Amino acid sequence: MYLFGSLLLGLACLTEALSTTIPSPHARATSRSPGCGSAPTITSGVKSLTVNGKQRQFTIRVPQNYQKDTVYKVIIGLHWVGGTMDQVAGGGTTGEPWAYYGMQKMANESAILVAPQGLNNGWANAGGEDIQFIDAISKYIDSGLCVDQAQRFSMGFSYGGAMTYAIACARAKDFRAVVVIAGGQLSGCSGGNDPVAYFGIHGISDGTLNVAGGRSMRDRFVRNNGCASMSGAPEPRAGSRTHITTSATGCKAGYPVVWAAHDGGHGPAPADAPVPSSDDGLRTWMPAAVWAFYTQSQLASV
Repeated sequence: MYLFGSLLLGLACLTEALSTTIPSPHARATSRSPGCGSAPTITSGVKSLTVNGKQRQFTIRVPQNYQKDTVYKVIIGLHWVGGTMDQVAGGGTTGEPWAYYGMQKMANESAILVAPQGLNNGWANAGGEDIQFIDAISKYIDSGLCVDQAQRFSMGFSYGGAMTYAIACARAKDFRAVVVIAGGQLSGCSGGNDPVAYFGIHGISDGTLNVAGGRSMRDRFVRNNGCASMSGAPEPRAGSRTHITTSATGCKAGYPVVWAAHDGGHGPAPADAPVPSSDDGLRTWMPAAVWAFYTQSQLASV
């Protein structure tokens, strides 16, 4: 009896130890970049890199309270056709509340924010050159700042959404999650077979990049992420001035797919009616929804 009791006690202790030391399957281990622990070599502002013989630029915002031993998320915001990195970084006419698609406000100094500039103000990604540009940016930031390499995100509107989709296809193992706002398949999809957390946002009346294309892009990652079909996911009726957000079921742990359809056209800042009042001029539900998606527990590092 004493031996049997000792065995039970030992098994109980082992079970408790395993439960406290094995990380959740919903999270990836924190991966610290080479820049961690050293004085930062990168400051906020416009930076230039040479990629495939071409001079490329991007704007970066380093948290004001940056600490060399703290790992930070990296959020990349990609501009629309004819847009610029300055418009993304500066928030356009709305200003700071809309900077980096509202992520500067939502992150509240907890993330490194990046706005790359596309060639000819677009993201044609000819021969994969824009993917290589994103790779070069990531390498540059990782070497000079403390980055959680398991917490790299991309988002963009329209052509920027198309480029974000291309990143999801080609660099799913390097990015934790993507947000495609009113995107289309304009920047290619090299690879496209690996899972990545995916959030699609699209207007049902989009006359520029049709919502059917957005659904098709979403469904690639429904399949890749092992989710149940989202065919027939509810969407708002025309004239309702609202949005409906649906989360796919049955997805692989850590790889959610979310679809937000709204009664609107081609725009980056969908709003329901009546439009809520806001002291800062930011009257869209999108930034809060994106930040909640990025920071949900199953996407967190451990």
